[in-house]
Amino acid sequence: MSIKIKSLTLGPFATNAYLVADGRTKNAILIDPVDDAPAILRAAEEEGWTLKLMLATHAHLDHVLASAEIKRQLQIPFLIHRDCERLLDEIPLQGLYFGLGQLPPAAKPDRLLSSESEVIELDSIRLRSLYTPGHAPGHLSFYLAEQKILFSGDTLFAGSIGRTDLPGGDQDLLMRSIFEQLMILDDDVQVLPGHMGATTIGRERLSNPFILSYNADRF
Repeated sequence: MSIKIKSLTLGPFATNAYLVADGRTKNAILIDPVDDAPAILRAAEEEGWTLKLMLATHAHLDHVLASAEIKRQLQIPFLIHRDCERLLDEIPLQGLYFGLGQLPPAAKPDRLLSSESEVIELDSIRLRSLYTPGHAPGHLSFYLAEQKILFSGDTLFAGSIGRTDLPGGDQDLLMRSIFEQLMILDDDVQVLPGHMGATTIGRERLSNPFILSYNADRF
């Protein structure tokens, strides 16, 4: 079965949303309901895909702002890690923190994911959750093992890592997440991050200055 992926970069923080579709059934999962619900829904419609499920890597405002409107229109489940609930409830306050004014609330989650690896399935799509906190509490990455594609959220970027200066951030924890969950993957795994362009695990292993400068042996 072929898996189709469409990426959208939206909102004031240039955040990536990903539509992951089963090429036969045309059913799709949305990873990170970023800022602009109309743009996301329009992109799915243009591809002929039916959104069945929303996942969020974490509860920073730029990754969940479209969740409530998409859920209102489509009545699809919204999944996020259990440790994200507090940040999710604070979305209006996050808007004030970033100078965006008081924002509308995010969708209430229909299912809370655990820190143990779970498989989220839709038709031929099999996404395995990887617990990668550090940038934010309850951060998850999602891995399409058969296709060797990793949705890393704000854990790992091309040449960089997620910031840890926001409430709940922890750089030591973030680096542990990267080494214990992501650097164990094969070099040819494609990384689709929450911001900026794609990379691979191998490229980051060899050239990412944060990874090179951090002593993995301390773990």
